[in-house]
Amino acid sequence: MAQLTKAKEDSIYVRQHYTKLERMVPMRDGVKLFTSIYIPKDVSTGAKYPIMLCRTPYSSAPYGDTLYKTSLGPSMHFARDGYIFVYQDVRGKYMSEGDFEAYRPFIPNKKNKTDNDESSDAFDTIDWLVKNVAGNNGRVGTWGISAPGYYTTMTNIEAHPALKASSPQAPVTDWFMGDDRHHNGAFFLMGTFSFISSYGAPRPTPSPKGKPGFSAYGTPDGYEFYKNLGPLKNVNEKIFKGENRIWNQLMEHEVYDEFWQSRTPVPHLKNIKPAVMVVGGWFDQEDLYGPLKAYAGIEHNQPKSPNHLVMGPWIHGGWARGTGESLGHIRFGSRTSDFYQTNIELPFFNHYLKDKPNPELPKAYIFETGSNEWKKYDQWPPKNTVEKKLYLHPDGSLSFSPTFTTAPPAFNEYLSDPDKPVPYTAEIRNIRGSDFMYEDQRFAAQRPDVLVYESEVLTEDVTISGNVFANLFVSTTGTDADFVVKLIDVYPGNAPNDSPENPRKAMGGFQLLVRGEVMRSKFRKSFTVPEAMVPNKVEQVAFDMQDAAHRFKKGHKIMIQVQSSWFPLVDRNPQKFVNIYKAEASDFQKAFHRVYCSGNSSSYVSVRVLE
Repeated sequence: MAQLTKAKEDSIYVRQHYTKLERMVPMRDGVKLFTSIYIPKDVSTGAKYPIMLCRTPYSSAPYGDTLYKTSLGPSMHFARDGYIFVYQDVRGKYMSEGDFEAYRPFIPNKKNKTDNDESSDAFDTIDWLVKNVAGNNGRVGTWGISAPGYYTTMTNIEAHPALKASSPQAPVTDWFMGDDRHHNGAFFLMGTFSFISSYGAPRPTPSPKGKPGFSAYGTPDGYEFYKNLGPLKNVNEKIFKGENRIWNQLMEHEVYDEFWQSRTPVPHLKNIKPAVMVVGGWFDQEDLYGPLKAYAGIEHNQPKSPNHLVMGPWIHGGWARGTGESLGHIRFGSRTSDFYQTNIELPFFNHYLKDKPNPELPKAYIFETGSNEWKKYDQWPPKNTVEKKLYLHPDGSLSFSPTFTTAPPAFNEYLSDPDKPVPYTAEIRNIRGSDFMYEDQRFAAQRPDVLVYESEVLTEDVTISGNVFANLFVSTTGTDADFVVKLIDVYPGNAPNDSPENPRKAMGGFQLLVRGEVMRSKFRKSFTVPEAMVPNKVEQVAFDMQDAAHRFKKGHKIMIQVQSSWFPLVDRNPQKFVNIYKAEASDFQKAFHRVYCSGNSSSYVSVRVLE
C-alpha cells in the first residue's frame, strides 16, 4: 500500500511540476527520432536546468503531449531536484524513423557527412537539445540500464562537448563473450528466445506499440518446453519461420567473427571526456559482464576524466527499483538501492551538471556480499589482493594446495546425457527469471552428473575481490562439450532460518551461488576458429568467470561444482563437433567427461584474495 501511495505521489508531482513536449529530432542523414521532453515549469521564470538523456529501444511511452510518465529520471530524487528529462526512441524502434540494427557497429572513420552510428545519433540529439530546449544550462548527462546502458556507453565515444556526465548501467557490451545472448560462446537459450521473439520481430512502420513476445509455451515448465522443441534449428522451423531478423543473425554467426567483434564498444573507449560512472549488480542475470568490461575498457586507456565503478548486491536494474535489502533467501543488512540512489547516483550527476559539492566518490564503490559491507577502493580490483588457486581434489575436497603428482593423473568422471540435462534451477518456470543467481544449489549437488568439491570448514574469513577464473584439465569421449563451473558459499549447519522470503526455509547447509559460468570447449583455443576436442585426450579449458566481491565467513565452507549442462538457461551441446545452430537431433550423443585433479593436470579455480 505504501508503494502504491508513493507511486501516486510521484505521478502527481511530475504533472504538477513538468511540461511535456514531443519532437522529431533530425539526424545527420535526415532520419528523425521520436523524442519526449519533460521541462520544469519554472523555466518560464528564468530557471535553468541540465538535461538528462536516456536513449532506449524499449519505448519512450506514453505517447501524446497530455500523457505523462509516472516517474522521471534514474530516480525521483532527480525529478524533485530539478532536471530536464529527455527520452528518445532509438533509430528504427517504436515511433522513430529508420531501420533498427541491434548494437550497430561504431564507424571510427566516417567518410561522409551522413555516415551514422549510435555515437553520432547521440551527438546529433544532444546538439539539437542544447540549441532548442528552453531553460537548459548547456550541460547534459546520459544514463540507461541494459540496452539503454549500451546506448549510454556510446554517447561517450566522440562525445558532444555538452555531455559532462554519463552512467552506463548494466550496459550490454558484448553479446558473444558475456552479455545476454552468449557466455564464452555458449548460447543462452531461454532468455534469448523469449526476448528476441519480441525484440527482433519486424516493424514495417513507426508504431507506438511493440510486438508481443512468444507466449504459447503450453506448459509452465521451460525444461519440458525446450526439451520438446529439440535442436535450435527447430525454433525457425516451428516458430519464427525465418521472419525474426535478429534471431537469424544469431543463428548465422556461431563464432566470434567480424559481425560480433564490430559490435562491442570496448575497443573504441578512448579519449573519453565526460565523467563516467559504470553501475552493475553482482546478481545480474543478464549483464554482469558489461559493466565490468566497459569500466575496464575505459580505465585501460587512462582517461583524464573521472571513471568510477559501482557494484552492488542487485539483479538486473535492481539499484533503480526496490530497496535492495534482500534477494530470495539472502539478506544484505541495509537498503542498498536507497543508499546508492541518495549517496552515489544523485550526487555524481549534481556535481558535474549543477556544480554541487564533489561527493568524492572512490574509484570503485563495491558492495561485498557475505560481509554485507560497502567498500571503497582506489582501483578495481583492489591493490591488496593476491591470486590464489582453489584446487579440485580427486576425493572431492577443495583447498588452496594442489594434489601431489600421480601418474597417470587422477580424475573424476561423469556421464553427460543431452536427453537428461542438468537443470539451471529447481523451480518450475518457462521464463528465466533471476532467482537462479542466488538460489540454493543443493538441488544440483545431488545429481550424479554434477561433480562436487568442498573445502574443510573455514577457520578464518576468506574474502575475494576481483576476477574469478576457471582452469580445467578435462577429457571427453565426444568431440565437444560444455563445462559449467559454480563457485559456492556453503552455510554452516546451524545457520539461522532467517530467510526474508520463507522463515521455514532451512538455511543450515544452504549453498549460495557466488559465481557461475559456462564455457563451450570448442572455443578453448580461439573464439573465432573453433576446434574439435580429441576423444580421450587431456586438454586445458580455461575461461573467465567474471568478478566477485564476497566474504566466505569463518565456519562456512567453499564449494566448486562442475557440470556439462545448465538447461534451458544454456542450449544443449550435442557433444559432437558440429555447428550447433544447424545440428540435427541425431547429432546429440551421450559422453563421458573427466576432470583431472593432480600433477600437471590439476584443475583449479583462481580467485583474488584480499589480504
